[in-house]
Amino acid sequence: MAAETFEQRLAELEVKLTFIDDTLNALVSADAERSQRMAALERLVRDLRSELSTLRVSQGHDPHSEPPPPHY
Repeated sequence: MAAETFEQRLAELEVKLTFIDDTLNALVSADAERSQRMAALERLVRDLRSELSTLRVSQGHDPHSEPPPPHY
């Protein structure tokens, strides 16, 4: 009887370990995907800022020549 209980507990632990391993792999994969998406968004923002700056210069708009806002 003790051997059956030990084997049953061992089997339950193996199932739990497999579940934990699968969960960890899913989290690692999700983190990698999130990192890639974040890097892509950072590149997009950088590109958009550059494009906006180029458009401002091409239209003769220099933000440094603007007067300060009224609350200054």
